[in-house]
Parts: sequence; C-alpha cells; structure tokens
Amino acid sequence: MAKTNKEGRPAATSQASGRPKARLPKGLRDRGPAEIRAETEMLAKIRAIYERYGFEPLETPAIEYADALGKFLPDQDRPNEGVFSFQDDDLQWLSLRYDLTAPLARHVAENLDKLPKPFRRYAVGPVWRNEKPGPGRYRQFTQFDADTVGTDNIAADAEMCMLAADTLEALGVKRGDYVIKVNSRKILDGLLESVSIAPDDNVTKLRVLRAFDKLDRLGRDGVAQLLGEGREDESGDFTQGAKLTGLQISALIEFFDSEVESWEPLRQLVSPPIDEWVIERGPDGSPGPWVFDRGSMLLAWEDQLRESERGLEGVRELRELDRLCRGAGFGSRRIRIDPSVVRGLEYYTGPVFEAEITVPVVNEDGQTVRLGSVGGGGRYDDLVARFTGQKVPATGFSIGVSRLAAALAALGKAKGEAANGPVVVLVMEKDRLADYQRMAQTLRAAGIRAEMYLGTAGIKAQMKYADKRGAPCVVIQGSDERNAPGGPMVQIKDLIEGSRAAATIKDSKEWREGRPAQFSVPESELVSAVRRVLERHRS
Repeated sequence: MAKTNKEGRPAATSQASGRPKARLPKGLRDRGPAEIRAETEMLAKIRAIYERYGFEPLETPAIEYADALGKFLPDQDRPNEGVFSFQDDDLQWLSLRYDLTAPLARHVAENLDKLPKPFRRYAVGPVWRNEKPGPGRYRQFTQFDADTVGTDNIAADAEMCMLAADTLEALGVKRGDYVIKVNSRKILDGLLESVSIAPDDNVTKLRVLRAFDKLDRLGRDGVAQLLGEGREDESGDFTQGAKLTGLQISALIEFFDSEVESWEPLRQLVSPPIDEWVIERGPDGSPGPWVFDRGSMLLAWEDQLRESERGLEGVRELRELDRLCRGAGFGSRRIRIDPSVVRGLEYYTGPVFEAEITVPVVNEDGQTVRLGSVGGGGRYDDLVARFTGQKVPATGFSIGVSRLAAALAALGKAKGEAANGPVVVLVMEKDRLADYQRMAQTLRAAGIRAEMYLGTAGIKAQMKYADKRGAPCVVIQGSDERNAPGGPMVQIKDLIEGSRAAATIKDSKEWREGRPAQFSVPESELVSAVRRVLERHRS
C-alpha cells in the first residue's frame, strides 16, 4: 500500500528507506552565490534611482488575509485562483502575496489619515503565484516596485515611464536597446465596446485582455485561438476561450498587433486617410524603427472610438502623457505609445506600460531571441476603495527582478561571475587552533574575507576544500614557519596563479623545484602580503 501524508496525499519517500526524497517543489529553484551577488548589485542600482525620484522604502508582510489581496490574477483557472492559501487557527484564510501592490493598498487603507498625499513608496521582495510553471516562469520571484498613491494627475503616470527608462539606463541598457511602451485600459474598454462586448461582461472582457497580454509569447494565431473557442498548450492543458466571432477577432487583432502592416485598417479610418509613415532617428542621426506617427495614430483611435467617451478619455490622457514625457526629454525612442500593451492584472483602470528590451541577443543554444518585457505597471484607481469605499487614485511600476537580471546577463551588463571565495587559513597543528583563528581574525579586521578551516581532515583535503571554495590563496604556518630563525613566518600559496602555472608544468619534480605561486613572509606582514595577491587578481 502506498504511503500517504497526514492530508491523505501520496508521500514522496524512498521505497527502500522510507525517508523523504530530496526534491524541489515544481516552479521553485535554488540560487547560487554568483546569481545572488549579481542581483544584489542590480538591486542597489535600482534602489538608487527610486530614491533619486523621491520614493521612500516600505516593507509589508509576505502573508496577508486572502480577502485583502483580492482576486485579480490572470490565471484564475488555476487552483486557489492563482494564489497559495491556507487557514490559520481562527479559520481565517491567509495567502502568500502575489504582488507588492495589493499589500500596499491594504497599508494605505489602514493608514490613510497618517500618510502624506501623494504617498510615494518603493518596495522589493519575493512574491508567489500558483501558476503553471514553465521555462523561465517560476512560482516564486522577486519584484521591485515604485508607486504613487493619492493623485489622479497624469503627470504621475508619465513619471513612472520616465523612472522605468532611467532605471534601465542606470543598469547599462543603452538608449535604443529598450523602449517603455504605453497604452490605456480606457482605450481598451472603448475598443471592446466598439466590437459589441458589453461593459458589464467582465468574464469575456478579462479573457480578451488576458489573451492579448500573451501576444508576444503566443503570436497572432495563439491569441486568435484564445479569443475563439480556446487553446490547448504543449502539455495538453486547455484554456477556455472568449468565444468571439471571426469578425470580432479580426478587428481586435488588427488593433492590438503593433506591426506596421496591421495599421492599414486604422489608417483608412481617418478622413482623409493618413498616407505617411514616420521614421524616427536617434541622437546621432541614425535611423530608428519605422513607427506610425503618434499624432496620426491617436487621431485614428479617436475616430474609431468616437462612440465611447471612456475610450476618448483614454486617448486624451495618452496625448497628455506623451506631451509631458517629451517635454522632460523622453522622446519616442525611450517612451512610446503602443497598442499591444495590455497587462494581465484585472485592477488596472487607466494608462498601462511595459518596459521592453528590444535588442536581439543570442541564447545558449545559439538562437537569436528577443528578451521582451522586464517590467510594467499602470494606474489602479479603485484598489484602495475596496477597503474604504473612498476612491484613492494610484499608479505604479514593477520590475521583474529575475527576468531583468537574465536580460542584463544576456546583454553582458551583469557581472554574474562567481566572486573569489575567502582566504583560507589551513590548520597544520590541531593544538594551535587559537593561533590560526587569530590569523583569520587579523585578516577580517583588515577588511579581507577569511576563514579558518573548520574540518578535521589533513592538508591534502584542506587544499581541495580551498579550491572548491574558490579561495584566492591559503595561509600556511607549520612548526618550521613558526620556529623560523628570524621570527614567525607564514607561507602564502596563491591558488589562482598556481592553477595557471600547473597547466605548464610537466612533472612533480618541476612542481617541487618551482614551488609556483608560493612565497614566505614574516607573520607581521600577513595582511599586506594577502592584499598584494588579491590586488594582482583584481587588476
């Protein structure tokens, strides 16, 4: 009979021993020191830009009451509607946060009278989503958010787009290798009205929006399936479609797809038709991508949405956002109106934006790929009102930290190499542990990473340990060095240089005679000698 756990589900155990099997849950991963250090450096640069814009840090718990988080995730067909939830002793449902915005809304609602208006905060931390995992898609990931709460001024949305652009450039992404794309949920609402989708048909509306949020991943054909009867993915899972007609699907795809040829139907809507495409040029005069003149594009949208006051309001807001960004020096090579931006979360109410890396790169398989979106956000004016009944407008931008880190690595902008490990003080005489610990402490006091070997193995195993730790050098002091005629000495063995030299030495005799990268110094010069080794490899 199969073993079960206390909930009655099959338990993962070794059949031979009955012990639990060491395994990661699906959609989660372990991370090593190189990735963590690269991410830490990246987060420091992001934090500096957010601080420069005047945002203040805020930390909220990883767990919230489930009803406080609300049900806004795109994958509501998944168990628990996209979140990980459990009951506490009071039978209250708790959930791991799925983003940093819903907890912010709860915090603002609790402290509304105490906070300055507008309230400007940034936050960084892990979030969890009970979604189907896939390549590069994890159930736990880190976000870095900035939000402005308490103003409906479109300048706050424009500032979020500027913040996103400045952040990418601070991380080394060149101008022209990224774009901040902007659209509006109001325009999208008006568009849905224009193809006879009722404003109160939330089920169809959300299926349409979430289908187009996957446009860059699934392409036109995949989105068309999601707008129709539905789509079956490679694993056999079926996603229910919006069940639109062929005419509705064609009209929507022509609007959302930002490729040049897809604009022909819109171009013909304006009377007289627009006949000119505009090619934008960079600061050095080099040609940029072909783009539809935004003034003409907004005119086309106004014509198509003329029966929808909400859609027309969205067009007016985008026109003002564009004017503010241009006035601050952020031209369309950095911030650009783009109909393909949808954003999958349900709570957006106005402008929405995405930060996209546009330059193609070669992946590990030698394929040329586009990195795509690394962050996004938008206006959410009704989220705080869920708690208070009082409308508190807000807008924000969120960076997907892991996705951005992968993009920077692909662009060669993230260091990501494993840093050197600590200097290792070897234990030559077990009754002298205090002396070796003192040497390690002397190095630490001088700002040098150092450790004394804490195992019980001999010198050969200690050297192997130092190699595995990535130690740049080891410190050796046996009885010969301690009792040297001129006073206590230490030997410094440069493992990096020794490894290079080993590749050119032919036999053990030559190794012993050459003693590559190993030298002696008085114990009083330990710190300066180790520093010379470190500086040599740093330079």
